[in-house]
This record gives sequence, structure tokens and C-alpha cells, in this order.
Amino acid sequence: MQFIDECTIDVRAGAGGDGKVAFRREPNVPRGGPAGGDGGNGGSVILVADEQLGTLLDLRYQKHYKAKNGEPGFDRDKYGASAADVIVRVPVGTVVHDVDTDEVLCDLSTAGQRFVAAQGGKGGRGNIHFATSTYQAPTKSEPGEPGQERRLRLELKLLADAGLVGYPNAGKSTFISAVSRARPKIADYPFTTLVPNLGVVGLPGGRSFVLADIPGLIEGASEGHGLGHRFLRHVERTRVLLHLIEVSAEPGRDPLHDYDVINRELERYSPELAKRPQIVALSKLDLTETRDAYDSWRQKFAARGITLHAVSAATGEGVKELLEALWPSLAGGRPAV
Repeated sequence: MQFIDECTIDVRAGAGGDGKVAFRREPNVPRGGPAGGDGGNGGSVILVADEQLGTLLDLRYQKHYKAKNGEPGFDRDKYGASAADVIVRVPVGTVVHDVDTDEVLCDLSTAGQRFVAAQGGKGGRGNIHFATSTYQAPTKSEPGEPGQERRLRLELKLLADAGLVGYPNAGKSTFISAVSRARPKIADYPFTTLVPNLGVVGLPGGRSFVLADIPGLIEGASEGHGLGHRFLRHVERTRVLLHLIEVSAEPGRDPLHDYDVINRELERYSPELAKRPQIVALSKLDLTETRDAYDSWRQKFAARGITLHAVSAATGEGVKELLEALWPSLAGGRPAV
């Protein structure tokens, strides 16, 4: 299934029905009086967060949502029927923006949460409401109110407790597949991960958390290099970042260089995200060159006050210890957004 995390839709609520002007004309009712009923309310367009959805794919192909108008009022004091609401289901974690004002209208971060994207118009009053002691045969009624119209931009931000960041091919996908049931594409070349992946990680004692793996960043991501910054939104809600680095044979790269580059890109995207606690780990410990270099790089990171963990997702070495190092930052729950 194609992963779609942003789309624009048009929503239009129904107008309210007009109120009715009518008078009673019945046998044995010599003084009939006003009998025009109210119009029904127009239908609203309502967004509902559905935990069964993981993408905005359906909304990309159906961009227009329109509710029906309310019925007009009838004679003999009968009210018009209100129109049914149109329900649009979106993934949990969808942020709703008004395209015209760029205002954030709602963050649907809880399953079942509802947001009235376009309010239906109220039905107009019939002439039964305008009779008084001195005006007993009113010929006045109200028209129905128009329904609200909006153009909305929907942006999906995955709900995860911890996020994996790092260079492409740093071992992030291998790690998430080793600690959860997530099965991202894994290959020996950069940018094998093209969409975010979520996995539920279990720890002893009934503890668990959700880990998000996003496509790797490279230097210049803020300028659109590689896949750019577009997927960083999916780790904005996380409480802690797991930063994986590697001993690379690529000229000009080393673990400290990679660490600094990724953090500069995080800062350019969001200063708040860059301040998020990070657990740093050297991946691919099963490789001889990584194991031989670990002590040297651990000391260099320690000189900056950073604890450098080491892990091999392929053999499982260091995995349990790394997950336990993550847990203290997660025990307080997901941060407010």
C-alpha cells in the first residue's frame, strides 16, 4: 500500500432549510393562525480519527466532501428533516490545517476523536415563531443559514514514543526489524527505506513502546538533498531519539562527523526536535572494523559528555542494554504536542 502522509481536501457543509410561511386551513378551526414549520439543519462534514488507518491514501483520490442541505419547513407545524453528517475517517495522528489562513485547526491524536471540519447551516424558523398578541398572522419566516466551506491540508504525524535517526544505511531498518515485528525493506545500499515504519518493542515486565524508523538523513537535507526533511514530522511526537551511527568507509565520514551532520539537520528542521534527548549507539558491532574502532570512538564521544553505546542488530549483541538505556526517557509517557 502506498504511504501518503499529506493531502489537501475541500469540505462543504449543507445549508439549513428555509422556514415555512403557512396558515391553518382546516374544518372546524375558524381561527387557524400561523402553521409554518422550521427548516432542518444542514449536514456537517466531520473528521474522525480511526486507528485502523495508517495513511491518507483514500483522501488523496477523493478530495471533495459535501454534505446535503436540510429540508425546508412544511405547513401544519411540520419541521423539515435535518441532513445527515458526512463522516471522513483519517489516521490517528492527523493534523488539520486551514489552507487559507495556515492555522492549525485540530490535532487528531486520539482514536475516536472527532473534529467538525465544516459546520452545517442552521435551519430557518417558520412563521409559527413570529406570532404575537398584536401580530397574529405573521407572514415572516427565516431562510436557512449557509453551510461552512473550507479547504484543508491534512498532515499525518505518526504516533511513536521513540524515533530512529541517522545516515542512510546506518542500520536503522535492521535494528527495528530485530526488536519488533516491523519488516522494512533491508538492502546493502542507501535509501532502502523510503517510507516511515512503526514497530512495537516489548521489554521484560510487560513494558512496551512504539519505535519509528524514518528514511535516513544526509548533509544538506534542509536544502532538499536526499529525501530532505519531509519525513522528520513522524518523529516530532517522540520523547527520545535513538541516533545510530556507523564506522563508514566513505571518504570524509566518521561517527563524530555523522553525529554532527544529523544534529545540524535536526536543528534546521526544528530546534525543539534537536533538543530532544538522544541515545547514541554505534551499529554493526558484528563487523571487525567496527568492534576494533569502538573503544577509540567511545572515548572521543565521552570527551563531549556523550555515552556511546554499541549494538549489533544482526547478532543481538548489546540490543537489550540499548533498549534499557532508552526506557528511562520513555517511562514518563508520550509528551504533550
